[in-house]
Amino acid sequence: MKVRRFESRREMARAAAAHAASTIARAVAARGQARIIVATGASQFEFLEDLVSSHEVDWTRVTLFHLDEYVGLPIDHPASFRKYILERVLRKTAIQDYLLLDGEADVREVCRRAGLALNALPVDVAFVGIGENGHLAFNDPPADFATEEPYLVVQLDEACRRQQVGEGWFGSIADVPRSAISMSIRQILKSAEIIGVVPDARKAAPVKAALEGPVTPDLPASALRGHPAVTMYLDAASAALVAPETLGRFA
Repeated sequence: MKVRRFESRREMARAAAAHAASTIARAVAARGQARIIVATGASQFEFLEDLVSSHEVDWTRVTLFHLDEYVGLPIDHPASFRKYILERVLRKTAIQDYLLLDGEADVREVCRRAGLALNALPVDVAFVGIGENGHLAFNDPPADFATEEPYLVVQLDEACRRQQVGEGWFGSIADVPRSAISMSIRQILKSAEIIGVVPDARKAAPVKAALEGPVTPDLPASALRGHPAVTMYLDAASAALVAPETLGRFA
């Protein structure tokens, strides 16, 4: 794992986006297409803004999947990840091939179909964040590290649901759905490359645990340490608790 620390969130996002654009462009040059997995949430705002403005990427040759979606949430709700992807990625690029997770449909069937589409060909790069409770996608602790299912229906814990309120997506915890569709841990790790974008002081403790603690389902993001090609992008706030020797060991 490589860890890159930047003084500001803006610098972090710019560097991560340049890395992501280069990875996508290389895949297109090598195979004529690139397949990507996109994370959502407040932590990804600046990164995605910079990425979609890249002139290095031929977006017509990109296929997009995303990590997760709330069960039962309408697409026009401000917290809908389908809405997020549409507004922040698809309408700002020429991507024509994509699959959005429909949390209003038969979610078991959505998981099945999305998994088949996702595994039809290898994924070149996945973009991920880390939750305040250490979650990866919507795999809250204790996460299922064993399942080979590409997508799961999961229950969201209180810490995860409170994070969504804190970020302004919902008015109260009572408004946050209790279940979601999530890409599984093992499926995320099947991506050829993973780029983590994790800013903000509220992520400092889970970042430290993911990089320095045990690899355990109780800290789902720790699973990233089992992947051979992960680069984690941090700002000064999210890296504040990480020991200098840890950064040196992974860099």
